[in-house]
Amino acid sequence: MKYYLCKFLPPRADFLATMTPAELELMKAHGAFLNDLLGKGVVVAHGPVDDPAGGWGLSLYQVGDDEDMQALTSQDPMVVAGGARYEILPMRHLRSAG
Repeated sequence: MKYYLCKFLPPRADFLATMTPAELELMKAHGAFLNDLLGKGVVVAHGPVDDPAGGWGLSLYQVGDDEDMQALTSQDPMVVAGGARYEILPMRHLRSAG
């Protein structure tokens, strides 16, 4: 098993405050994408971070050793639409209260 902290970076720093209706729909699809992975046990936790420099999202992943995280995160509807991206940071291990 491998573990990752993924930082979801939206298209612009003020994105959460200035989303268009179309971007809001994409964000709903983004949430559904992560919730699906949460239900499958691939994502352990996820949520928005209120950073004064600009909001972003955090997700913790636990995946099989052969899983390609770049390929997995590239399926996020916000990434597919363009502009948003993930910073993928490997973790040595992950402990949870599960």
